[in-house]
Amino acid sequence: MIQLNSIIQLKGLSKSFGSQEVLKSVSLNIQKGDIYGLLGPSGSGKTTLIKLMIGLETPSTGSVTFKGNKLKANELYPSIGYMAQSDALYDELTAKENLSFMASLYGLKTAERKEQIEKVMTTVDLLDHLYKPVHQFSGGMKRRLSLAIALLHEPEVLFLDEPTVGIDPVLRKEIWDSFHRLKEEGRTLVITTHVMDEAERCDRLGLLSHGEIISSDTPDAIKETYGVTSIEDVFLKNGGVSIAD
Repeated sequence: MIQLNSIIQLKGLSKSFGSQEVLKSVSLNIQKGDIYGLLGPSGSGKTTLIKLMIGLETPSTGSVTFKGNKLKANELYPSIGYMAQSDALYDELTAKENLSFMASLYGLKTAERKEQIEKVMTTVDLLDHLYKPVHQFSGGMKRRLSLAIALLHEPEVLFLDEPTVGIDPVLRKEIWDSFHRLKEEGRTLVITTHVMDEAERCDRLGLLSHGEIISSDTPDAIKETYGVTSIEDVFLKNGGVSIAD
């Protein structure tokens, strides 16, 4: 049964690569307008789960529904933005040239490109670097440019795979501030992370351990259920898996 206000529902989702089972019967409901965090150690299945949600991988068993309908990748793409762990940027081009190229792939008309490019670069605080070649960008600037590209076509849902990896704490806070502004605009964000303070800033969390969801709720409710004071302690109570592993 689809829950009221559910935008993405996973039911009994499993994924194997050969004899290796990466995800085991994952069931989740992600609500419209939430920042939903997928938290777990490296190798827990976070990236695979994101790829299944956006149709880049096919489940071995189970189903994904988007807004109540069975997932069809070609129909989904106009509604979503995806930011992978690795930046897919052309270093020899300027930020504007990267954005213009991606805007053309999204099908944005020439008249709206300039406005959208300026809007998304303002959102990620990079407007002053619009004409700078990407090879002159720091790692943090490249991550923010990747986020700007994911926002170009004004997607309803953003899937962000470890968007702040390798970024210093001050810049991470700025990026998370932009996530909350996007939420206020009505966007839904699905974010993978293994950083504790980021997990606490999500509306709801799905805790992944060894390919299984061990809990899905608000951060405070999860801690209360397990009688602990930190999310990491939840993992330690479930087989001694540390988030830092």
